Amino acid sequence: MPDKLDENIADIVIHTVLNNGMPVCIRTVNADDEARMRDGIAQMSERSRYLRFFSGFVTPPDRVIDSLLDVDGDMHIAWGAILTDHPEKLAIGAVHAIRSGQDDDHAEFSVAVLDDYQGLGLSRLLTATLLINCRLAGMETLDVQTLSENRAAISLVKSLGGQRSGTQSVTSDFQLDIKTAIAALHDEKDTPGLARVLAAFGNFD
Repeated sequence: MPDKLDENIADIVIHTVLNNGMPVCIRTVNADDEARMRDGIAQMSERSRYLRFFSGFVTPPDRVIDSLLDVDGDMHIAWGAILTDHPEKLAIGAVHAIRSGQDDDHAEFSVAVLDDYQGLGLSRLLTATLLINCRLAGMETLDVQTLSENRAAISLVKSLGGQRSGTQSVTSDFQLDIKTAIAALHDEKDTPGLARVLAAFGNFD
């Protein structure tokens, strides 16, 4: 695998569908997405914001937005999903992997989906996209810290082979082996839009 991500990967736009057939496109997050990022967070329920950010804030601090948009395709990889048939091309989810050091082969993982689009396979599509991108960027493991009450996140990570690495008072930690997770996704048949995600990276294998 290359030490640096091929810059052409940033140009990939994946047109796929949710489990209910709703069309979405998945593309890399960039600095021009600030308004979409702010609007998306504002549309999340208080509980969803709490599960994602460990805080129920309505208006996120600028430092949070700056961190989410500080994407370089290597230290910080991020992809977002846009509802294709929405008149304003609504952003409905995003996924991130952030390394703490230049030579790290692991990164911190997070994913968020707007409430109205949860349970439709979007978290899985976004996670699949991120996993392949991270693998191509030379990463081996994703570190996941989630609130112990976040059953959906824990179920997603476990379904991809994630192993519990620790438990604190209110959070649970997991490690997700990227190669194992990608293999599990290739064997999966229950997410209609997944094949298009996997095929999108065919030229970079």
